[in-house]
Amino acid sequence: MRSILVGFAIAVQLAASGGAAAQSYPSKPIRLLLPFPPGSPSDIVGRILGQKLSEQLGENLVPDNRVGAGGNLGLGVAAKSPPDGYTVVITSPTIAISPSLYARLPYDAARDLAAIARVASIENVMVVHPSVPAKNLKQFIALARAHPGKLNFGSGGAGTTNHLANELLKYVEKLNMTHVPYKGATAATVALMSGEVDEVIVSVASALPIIRTGRVRPIVVLSRKRVAALPDVPTSEEAGVKGFLMSIWYGLYAPAGTPRDIITRLNGEVLKALDSPDLRKRMQAGGIEPWPSSPEEMTEFVRSETARFATVIRSAGLKPQ
Repeated sequence: MRSILVGFAIAVQLAASGGAAAQSYPSKPIRLLLPFPPGSPSDIVGRILGQKLSEQLGENLVPDNRVGAGGNLGLGVAAKSPPDGYTVVITSPTIAISPSLYARLPYDAARDLAAIARVASIENVMVVHPSVPAKNLKQFIALARAHPGKLNFGSGGAGTTNHLANELLKYVEKLNMTHVPYKGATAATVALMSGEVDEVIVSVASALPIIRTGRVRPIVVLSRKRVAALPDVPTSEEAGVKGFLMSIWYGLYAPAGTPRDIITRLNGEVLKALDSPDLRKRMQAGGIEPWPSSPEEMTEFVRSETARFATVIRSAGLKPQ
């Protein structure tokens, strides 16, 4: 009986000390791992959020760019960091795409990382060269069916979201189109403007300037609702194709084993930050839409996205490297 009471007392003390630790958290700067280069969308989202969280928490989130392996290097560093709340990482669809593209990764997302919150999304738009005689998605699909393998699309490389977005359309509509990979989405967009390729799917923010000059024609946005910057461009569902959705989304993660009360605290701070008018204004000016969630919602979202990307990657015939 005495041993049971002693064990209970120890458990109570540990719970109390954990609560006290969470109340005093953070007591030093937090490392914010950014898996992509400075100036990339992932980096911009992370730095905007990190600055706001620094203000709210009273301790700096110090940006640390760990670039390499398509974003997986930074995620691997996070997975191997102490689970004490003083390392967090911004992730992109990389976390859901990589398990189907790489035979070996430096982390297991489900085992080694803990979701804090979904943060934001950047919506994509399908644009075509003006010479393509399709004014909407249904006409584009009909054109692709009438000329199997003749229509081509550019991307930032095999396995990128703008590549997989077109592979998703091919899968959903059973189309035969030709993929032309480039070294980055910018190069693919330049190729589109010159007429080297017929179509690309890129972020709304990067497409807006060339849409406004008439150098490309927008066909459809790959989002659940219309985009404020392109109010006359329908969503894929409005255009008659269900499931043709592809956003570039971002989330905040910590090493697995990070105390639950710290995860809860950080989630609350992220939600507060994303609800602040100044942060929303900064994000939306760059074509970024705040998209908050609970840790559980983010975990389930990534699980479903991982399965969805696996299906598209298999249909594209991409093999793990």
